[in-house]
Amino acid sequence: MAAPVLPETPLAASSPAGPSARAPARAANAPRALRLQPSQGRRLAQRAWQTLHQDPARALALAERALVALAAAEPPDLPAQAWAHLARGFHRLYFSTPAEARPDLHRAEEVFAAAAERDGHLLAQTGLARCLWRDGHISQALDAVLPLRDEGLRVLKDAQRGVLLNTIAGCYSALGQSEQAFAYLYQALRDARPARGQGFDTVLYCNLSHELLQLGDYHEALRYVEEGVQRSRRQANPRLLSVLLINRVICLTEMNRAAAALPDILHLCALPADAQGRGSTAAHFETLAIAALRAGLDDLGEELVALARPRVRAGAADETAELAVAEVLLARARDDQAAARSALHLALQLVQADPPGLSLRVRCLVHSAASELHEAQGDAAAALVQLRQCQQLQWQRAQWASRARYQAAALQTELIRLHHRLEENDERRRATERARAELEAMNQKLSQTVQEVQALQLALQRQATRDELTGLYNRRHLNDTLPGLMAQAQRQQQPLAVVLIDLDHFKAINDTHGHPAGDTLLAAFGQMLAARARKSDTACRYGGEEFCLLLPRTTAAAARRLTQALLRLWREQTFSFGGQALAAQSFSAGVADSLQCPASPALLLKAADDQLLAAKRAGRRRVLAAEGPPPRALAPA
Repeated sequence: MAAPVLPETPLAASSPAGPSARAPARAANAPRALRLQPSQGRRLAQRAWQTLHQDPARALALAERALVALAAAEPPDLPAQAWAHLARGFHRLYFSTPAEARPDLHRAEEVFAAAAERDGHLLAQTGLARCLWRDGHISQALDAVLPLRDEGLRVLKDAQRGVLLNTIAGCYSALGQSEQAFAYLYQALRDARPARGQGFDTVLYCNLSHELLQLGDYHEALRYVEEGVQRSRRQANPRLLSVLLINRVICLTEMNRAAAALPDILHLCALPADAQGRGSTAAHFETLAIAALRAGLDDLGEELVALARPRVRAGAADETAELAVAEVLLARARDDQAAARSALHLALQLVQADPPGLSLRVRCLVHSAASELHEAQGDAAAALVQLRQCQQLQWQRAQWASRARYQAAALQTELIRLHHRLEENDERRRATERARAELEAMNQKLSQTVQEVQALQLALQRQATRDELTGLYNRRHLNDTLPGLMAQAQRQQQPLAVVLIDLDHFKAINDTHGHPAGDTLLAAFGQMLAARARKSDTACRYGGEEFCLLLPRTTAAAARRLTQALLRLWREQTFSFGGQALAAQSFSAGVADSLQCPASPALLLKAADDQLLAAKRAGRRRVLAAEGPPPRALAPA
């Protein structure tokens, strides 16, 4: 399964600490070297919180030293004790259980409330809400933490604010509301930048990559994983690094690059499951097993499956389903068809039961494995049924991604807020000459942030609609554009043609010449489509080696002729990899138009897809068009 979103950094585990109530007794018997002055105890407590995400083991040691010193101090410095309790409480929350963390967090909450220290009080309440989340009470956790947001944005700074926003994001993510989770994660990332985030930005890169995995945006997820891995290597937090590496293994496997994940698999297998390694966290051997088996490393895959079987947690739906998929792949590798069918049956039963926590990504994984097994066993009809199920789930993921206009919405909101602050600063500068220097510095900083936000907006606008490899529009843009084009065609009584194209034998190219060769072919095909498209046409990468053309004011027959011309042009292209020339390339295509399928965009796409499947069954290297009733008389152009 995908590494779970970490509403806070998973810290390296360390030896359990006793209840906070024992602190005075320890202090009385503490060595003289530990009997520090109150001011020293306060500094230790503050440093414990500040290093919590960069070096968790050291943070816990500092918190323990601070509690010993402050317990013996006269007069007592209760707020400083509260900060030490807060640091230790969060550490226990990450590494032990909510039950062990609550005493420290409750103590911190009480003292901060009595001392009217709002920042500490808000953080303690955030930690208690996380306890609810850890216990599985997600809605209650969100109800507890969401009312803290407005005050937290005013009171908390930098990484502290990130802790609050990231906790809210974690609750929304656990509820399957990715669009809300992204909005809070991106705002948290802005507040917890490396210069002032105290290592917390690495957690956010990890969480953002997890959300992108769920939506199927693997290229963008991999970008965030790589950034997180680079930052984590400068920190003493091996558990966080392990979660990032698991996410990278998933990205590479889903992108058909499982062999590239081998170094990460070996690194994760070598990590000890103790204070110096991954701490108290799921091992995800089933995820690593799938990657190893996809890479053709059958012996390693078998070892990882054996490690996963006793470690899959009861009630962890994703882990159970992924283990079943790994069993299917292992049985196929060993040519044990009966075992493969048995494991597949268990996986499909789990999907049909629809248990809580079973992600769309893993559902797609199960149906894809089922389709592959049925195809290998010669049952094309059953394979097609499973493939359709997988496509429907992918469509749902695309709809989620389309709804989650998280980047643009979050950044636009932030831009408005920054403009308001600039206006307020201008008014203050005019009101008092004494604050001129301070306000000018603030304005310069805010202007720089505005420029960063605007630059990000421009980049995100392109990322949201363009496929990085081919330069064509992506499927998200297709989903947004097709309904409008179809409505316009119906109003004007003009046809709208849809062409679905699938490159023939593309997998063989990847298997024989490697994925860089496949990427070269995809990029070349995208360039050819872009060069031949009219200004009114829309060329999209539909997914993998599939492409889609939207041709306004074009009948299916005309679109078929245009596509046949493209097929001839593509067959004339020449390619060579490693000194070996490729045979002429071809594709299969299906065509339909809105006069034949006027009901909906989905049915129009299905009609074209049906023709594509017919073309592939008929031997590929051809273009088929849907046959329908004679078109009605068209209005004059």
